Amino acid sequence: MEHGGGGHEIGVHKLAHLAGFTLNIDTLYMTWLTMAIVLVIAFLATRSLSIVPGGWQNMLEMAVTALLEQIENTMGPRGAKLAPLIITLFLFLLIANWLGLIPGFTSPTADLNTTLGLALMVILMVHVLGAVNKGLFNYLKHFFQPYAPFVIINIIEELAKPITLSFRLFGNILAGEVLIIILGLLVPYFVPTLWLGFSVFVGIIQAFIFTMLSMSYLANSVKNDHH
Repeated sequence: MEHGGGGHEIGVHKLAHLAGFTLNIDTLYMTWLTMAIVLVIAFLATRSLSIVPGGWQNMLEMAVTALLEQIENTMGPRGAKLAPLIITLFLFLLIANWLGLIPGFTSPTADLNTTLGLALMVILMVHVLGAVNKGLFNYLKHFFQPYAPFVIINIIEELAKPITLSFRLFGNILAGEVLIIILGLLVPYFVPTLWLGFSVFVGIIQAFIFTMLSMSYLANSVKNDHH
């Protein structure tokens, strides 16, 4: 299925082979572009900081302030150390989700490789931080609570976390891009424009959901047991 006027086909990637690995070149390009846009936004927002913010600084401060409040409420005092990661993750997801709305471009998050990679990064951090903050033995012990046989259920739950986290984001973003194409073919102009506006909102919601779930998973690793 072709994407807009750019001739890109949904679900079909330009492939390259390197050292036995197959790479989705278009996803890599869009990922690098997303990272570049995030860096540019950060530069524009911080190049001339003002007590009374305006323009890029004002928009970024609104997002950062809202995220810092959520981090404090969800993760407690220790969450401040992870704030740069959480904020960067949200901005990356937001730009990545919106990128596919531009004709000829695709969202990196419409590729399962991207969303699964991000989900695995979050879950790996959950376990590493849990072992570091609580001690390896105490951290492993919680898998056997409240009773030893529950270890099977707890392990299945941990394995399901990156799968559900990645598929939720991937499915929603890919479905949005496909619907834009279908509506453009069936009812051109007005309806696709309305759906495009709705997709902007969906991009924000999906970035927020992924970030909030990541925070909730990380919270169990950074909070004290009595918090």
